[in-house]
Amino acid sequence: MTYAIVTFGCRVNQADSFEFEEGLQMRGAVEAPAEAADLVIVNTCSVTGAADQNARRAIRGLSRDNPSAHIVVTGCYATRKPGDLGQLPNVLLVVPNQQKDGLLRVLDEEFAFTTRGRFGEGDDSCGRSLAPGAMGRTAYPLRVQTGCNQTCAFCIIPSTRGPSRSRPLVEIRDEVRRVAAAGYKEVWLVGVHLGSFGRDLQPATSLVELLRDLDCQPGDTTFRISSLEPMDCPRDVVELVARSGRFAPHFHLPLQHASDRVLGAMRRPYTFECYRDLVDQIHTRLPHASIGSDLIAGFPGESDRDAEMMALAVERMPFGYLHVFPYSDRPGTDAAVMTPKVDAAEARTRARRLRDVARRLTGRFVASQVGSVRPGLTLDDGTVVLTDNYLKVRIPPGLPRNTRVHVRIDSPALDGTIESMP
Repeated sequence: MTYAIVTFGCRVNQADSFEFEEGLQMRGAVEAPAEAADLVIVNTCSVTGAADQNARRAIRGLSRDNPSAHIVVTGCYATRKPGDLGQLPNVLLVVPNQQKDGLLRVLDEEFAFTTRGRFGEGDDSCGRSLAPGAMGRTAYPLRVQTGCNQTCAFCIIPSTRGPSRSRPLVEIRDEVRRVAAAGYKEVWLVGVHLGSFGRDLQPATSLVELLRDLDCQPGDTTFRISSLEPMDCPRDVVELVARSGRFAPHFHLPLQHASDRVLGAMRRPYTFECYRDLVDQIHTRLPHASIGSDLIAGFPGESDRDAEMMALAVERMPFGYLHVFPYSDRPGTDAAVMTPKVDAAEARTRARRLRDVARRLTGRFVASQVGSVRPGLTLDDGTVVLTDNYLKVRIPPGLPRNTRVHVRIDSPALDGTIESMP
């Protein structure tokens, strides 16, 4: 049995796909290009209409290029519109997120008569045996939480991922040990609503307790915290990152808007002032930290003044990068029925302005790092270093992937020189 995995969307989906990859290889399946594989798993996103369209286009392309493929579709789009996806050519199964953890068992049953000897007997535990470089990943994406209890007006994900669910702490510890034994030096901690980690466990715990626990674990594995809602990033988290040495100085904190009126309509539980205070606190404590954010342009009711306020406010902040999205309706969300709507062309114009701001902010952050020496990890063919503060620095060839280094950033073009290898 040969397989391929096509992944769309967030790092949680990437972590899920990594688990599929590990489980399939444990069953004797062999990776192949999607256009030649017997089995193709398409792990979908549904955060925007464009994400849905991309998944449909990919599935149709796969069925055209590989008409004998068995296509299995999972993820958020598969949860939201299983009937639509089930009608696409060559789709054998549609597995919603609620059944995602059992997807490999489903495949064992589906292929029992033709691949039993090669797939194994239905054990979908993952031994974490894939070495760094599998699926093109040098750092390991570890899902510690999924689901979301927030009710943001624009977001469909709580209905596709379900309520917040955390993995037990002992299970996460075991995962980290297996990952380290397989050779991974950096672990990305990912979740749909990562900051809610532990609230659903018995006894309840918290993200900062998880981070403290990982900080005390033996070994030299380092950790990168994935997207964290601003209300879930207390001073304790910032201080731990600042003093530990095992957590990357990299914070992705979705803002969405700088107008309190628009934030209220979005049902975001913070004010812009609170957000700005958090960013200032991080920048003061960790002036070299990379701080990134998400912004939505053209949310229903956003006025010209709101758009101007956001552009001006964001440009004054110490962001290293921004992800900008023009608003589009998601059927099933409260925002989809909100009025007045911002014309789609105007929303795109406002998004372009914010992307121009983002380019200037990135240039400013990179310029501030020129001449500095940062710890990092070589990626790909060893000619790129991902620094702790999330810069990709080009270096001369000669090192393998997954090598720890200290790299000097020599230019705003992010060319670098290896200073030392710890």
